[in-house]
Amino acid sequence: MDKNTIIGFVLIAALLIGFSWYTQPSEEDIAKQRMQDSITALAKKKAEESRNAEAQASNQNAQNNVNADTTAVFYKSLSGKAQNIILKNSKLELTLSTKGGTVEKAVIKDFKDNKGNKDLTLFDSKDQSLKFMLEGKETNIITSDLYFTPSNITDSTVTMTAVGSNGRSLVMNYKLGKNYLLHFSLKANGMSGLFSPNYNKLDIEWTDHCRQQEKGFTFENRYASLTYHFTDGGTDYISETSEKVDEKIEDAIDWVAFKNQFFSAVMIAKDDLGTNSLMTSIPQEKGSGYLKQYGAKVKTSFDPTGNNSTELEFYYGPNDFRLLQKIEKESTFNKDLELHRLVYLGWPLFRIINRWFTLYVFDWLTGLNINMGIVLILITLLLKVITYPLVKKSYMSSAKMRVLKPKLEEATKQYNKPEDQMQKQQAMMALYAKYGVSPLSGCLPMLIQMPIWIAMFNFVPNAIQLRGESFLWISDLSTYDPIIEWHNNIWLIGDHLSLTCILFCVANVLYSIMTIRQQKDQMVGAQAEQMKMMQWMTYLMPVMFFFMFNDYSSGLNFYYFVSLFFSAAIMWTLRKTTNDEKLLSILEARYQENKNNPKKMSGLAARLEAMQKQAEELKRQREAQDKMRK
Repeated sequence: MDKNTIIGFVLIAALLIGFSWYTQPSEEDIAKQRMQDSITALAKKKAEESRNAEAQASNQNAQNNVNADTTAVFYKSLSGKAQNIILKNSKLELTLSTKGGTVEKAVIKDFKDNKGNKDLTLFDSKDQSLKFMLEGKETNIITSDLYFTPSNITDSTVTMTAVGSNGRSLVMNYKLGKNYLLHFSLKANGMSGLFSPNYNKLDIEWTDHCRQQEKGFTFENRYASLTYHFTDGGTDYISETSEKVDEKIEDAIDWVAFKNQFFSAVMIAKDDLGTNSLMTSIPQEKGSGYLKQYGAKVKTSFDPTGNNSTELEFYYGPNDFRLLQKIEKESTFNKDLELHRLVYLGWPLFRIINRWFTLYVFDWLTGLNINMGIVLILITLLLKVITYPLVKKSYMSSAKMRVLKPKLEEATKQYNKPEDQMQKQQAMMALYAKYGVSPLSGCLPMLIQMPIWIAMFNFVPNAIQLRGESFLWISDLSTYDPIIEWHNNIWLIGDHLSLTCILFCVANVLYSIMTIRQQKDQMVGAQAEQMKMMQWMTYLMPVMFFFMFNDYSSGLNFYYFVSLFFSAAIMWTLRKTTNDEKLLSILEARYQENKNNPKKMSGLAARLEAMQKQAEELKRQREAQDKMRK
């Protein structure tokens, strides 16, 4: 940079600094601007308060109008004293309130909650609300405003009646089944003149604060979702992690479920719950005692003449695959509801494995009335027995490459230059082919096992049979097993250390060391150098697993720990029982057979040998050209 350039830069900088100083506001200007900003902020605040007041007044007027509308027909039922009616069986206890005429509390028996209580409260009046709304020509009717008169009360049945003017009434009938299914019907009497001729839909608004029922908030929240079933088949759900308010579901649905990890409240319609339903799912903060805030705005059929009743069924119970299949058969609607899809078994391929293999094995083992920890060990052992032929084939492929390593190094030592790496690779592949060895045969069997591992990843966290079951030091196989806990969350770790997660990660490191050593024995030349980078990645994986699985259930971590233990035992046994000299003699015999009878060589081997000869010829030509230039 010359002198003139430097002087130019200095002058430009001085000009910019001088202009900035000259144009800066005075203290008086700054004070005036601050005062103006304060006035603007105050005006904005007042405008906001005014808008809020107007909105509140509008809402209050709307509510007053609704009450006035309801009053016009059901003035007799707008006052009274709320009374609780209890329906119960050996599985479920439901509390219905005469104010609104709906279930306000559901207690699932013989399932402990996260506080150790004998029975689990799925929701109560503070958590959930359900109201039915009818839109008339001049009158709107909302059931939550009404007091119902109970009759026909037994342990399993009750009739709720809201009396209106001129002989009009709304009648709700409830009948509790033997398990977790509640049958419901709503019938209007003498009300057809209140609605337009084509009115045939009942609006339903259902909301719920989904309670945290398990010890691990993060893990349970991952499996809590608002789920719904399409009338044409198949289920879907609202994202578990993001906030969704009034998300529109355009297709017709026939049930909607407010689901946490192991329990659900489900509303099922005899006809359907209409199209363009609005669903809400808002994740809640850790420590609030709740997982999600759910909401569903749906429609179902309604007959103003009273000739037909609106029929619904409610399921309040555990997410047990076999139980949900049984409940569907008890439904009076004769529909393919697929309620068992509330138990998530993974993507289609993994779901098939869990649906038609894992579940049957799990049912058989749990039927033996043995500890659930032993069940996990036996499932792992059975899977290892099934996959053993694939594991052995993979190992033997690696063993063949190991015993051929000296011959490979001798056959490829001439290809040491960087530009010869392609020829070296071709020479190695050709030699493998002559000995009848395929490096890929060691990879494919291991890849075939991957769907099984992933299937178990989806199955174990959703198995309610593990809930509350203890094994060794683990008090509950369905949640984490802390060896130490603290109050504040640490980034990536949380508020505890899980012992089974630590065991799984340590076992993963040891197993990785074992496999890396085995792979080193078969690497040649540059492959061994590349392996150094791979081994660091292999060591990092268990560290990543720790941050991923520290919140996961101890049952899943224990399964992976046991699986790695058996894998290491199988690997060690195969290594000890493999005679390298005998294996090499077998390969040498195959080599001589292929050499004496080239036609027996596979098409791949012949092509590889041709490629090697072509590469050698090209190399000779290149060397000859280099000599001529010299």
